[in-house]
Amino acid sequence: MNKTKNLLFLLTPFTLYITVFFLGPILILLTYSFLEPGLYGGVVWNFYHHNYGRILGWADGIIEEFNPVYFKIFLNSFKLALITVIITLVICYPTALWISRLKPKLKVFFLFLVTLPFFSSLVVRLFAWMILLKPSGLINEFLLNIRLIDEPLQMLFTETAVLIGLVYILVPFMFLPLYASIEKIDNSLIQASNDLGGNRLITFFKITLPLSFPGILGGSILVFIPSLGNFIVPDLLGGAKVMMIGNIIEQSFLTSRNWPFGACLAIILMIVVVTLLYFYVKILSKYEKII
Repeated sequence: MNKTKNLLFLLTPFTLYITVFFLGPILILLTYSFLEPGLYGGVVWNFYHHNYGRILGWADGIIEEFNPVYFKIFLNSFKLALITVIITLVICYPTALWISRLKPKLKVFFLFLVTLPFFSSLVVRLFAWMILLKPSGLINEFLLNIRLIDEPLQMLFTETAVLIGLVYILVPFMFLPLYASIEKIDNSLIQASNDLGGNRLITFFKITLPLSFPGILGGSILVFIPSLGNFIVPDLLGGAKVMMIGNIIEQSFLTSRNWPFGACLAIILMIVVVTLLYFYVKILSKYEKII
């Protein structure tokens, strides 16, 4: 009985914190998503399901109209987030594999280098990329000087620029779970594979890759979710030409002042994220049972 009381006592601060600062804002968003938008911003306290109808297709066609552009922006956001996951995985997996085989002092040094960008402002780093990618930027100047191109390339305010920005800021989120997963692999299993005649390719696909799958899955989730809802990178590097769902949510709250519609978009995005996390837990639990 005393143990139960002690456990409840210890969990109470955390439960209150989660309730007030996590569940509270979600409930506010959920409530606002079913309210009528005010004429000059804010909300009118009337039940109004057409916010979802504008996206999902049941708008009345008089006050609100279904607009497929939001669905296209959702798909484009998914596409960019998925490409970001693939690129970061291709970059980080061999890097994590290489660093895991270094001496301890070198491991610490390279891990410090991976986390080094966190010590500076994200906005400052993105502005640095704008300087690099603009028509008169350093990359175009270099390519023009070596006569590889005849005129500046339009790299800024494109999907390519957005992908570069997303990959740049999210590489650590892919690398760290991968490194932690690869680092835990028992080296004796790799030696046993070599002793049994397995070459590097067979050892990789039979031992290293399956055992590092939790890191691949975790890193993919950690990269995909912030990529999907990101609005700073497409806003700065994509301009008005590349829109993601995060930009629409930002504009709904700050520019058009349509809080219910912005809340509706945020709730739909949150449902997608929670669904992905659910499947992540299910897949990981099944994988751990197999292993």
